[in-house]
Amino acid sequence: MTTHDQDPSAQKSYAVPPVERAIKLLRYIGDGNSCRNLSTASRDLGINRTTLIRLIHTLLEERMIEEPSEGAGYRLGVGLVTLGAQAIGERDLVRTCQPVLQRLCEDTAMSAHMGILDGTDIVYLSRFAPNSHLVSNIHAGARLRAHASSIGRAILAEMSPEDIAKLLEGTSLEAVTSKTPTTVDGVIAQASDDKAKGYAWSVGNFEAGIGSCGAAVFDHTGSVVGALNVSGPDSRFSDPQDSTAIRDAVCRAAADASELLGAPRRR
Repeated sequence: MTTHDQDPSAQKSYAVPPVERAIKLLRYIGDGNSCRNLSTASRDLGINRTTLIRLIHTLLEERMIEEPSEGAGYRLGVGLVTLGAQAIGERDLVRTCQPVLQRLCEDTAMSAHMGILDGTDIVYLSRFAPNSHLVSNIHAGARLRAHASSIGRAILAEMSPEDIAKLLEGTSLEAVTSKTPTTVDGVIAQASDDKAKGYAWSVGNFEAGIGSCGAAVFDHTGSVVGALNVSGPDSRFSDPQDSTAIRDAVCRAAADASELLGAPRRR
């Protein structure tokens, strides 16, 4: 029997605490905490200060983190970036859909992104940006709350109300803007509306002044495996003619990506 076949408590017994602490530290730094104050970092992470120092030195040696300048704390290092790039490059979803995403960026002259659901967040796997100063600052590896982002909403729209409720059980649903649903029932209602449209539309839903449109991507089994979107100035999403062109381009790109993954063409 593999560890994947065992119940969660059995899987937990195989966990290695030092590795768990190292991963916890990496995520802490990745969230923008520089660990400049080791006492604060030790308290936040619940890791003994001496152990924390040893972890930091080990991760520095392995180039998983780096020190930009003396006394400035730490940031994720090139070794970790390389591993992340290798992991992303191995995903068929990214490799197959890169040309579609690039074409979507060129057709709309806006930033185009692809992401997947990871728990209650979405993780961006790929991004293409136009040659313009008005581009998204989202990068591969970034995480956003699924219920507040157009990529996450497009994926949630393909889930049943029961599955959404189970996913969000015990989760705090923060209001990113006044348009963000903050209850499970509100997220389910939003998903139902997005499902009926066939895409997730946002005009300032996630960030003031920014519009976005997302649509789901399916694999050969018909299961949703991710979503893609474009984002740009909300003025483009408020203009009737431009917004129709954006919607059609995003839905067409999602259908093309799905077809490349073996999914039957959807209406």
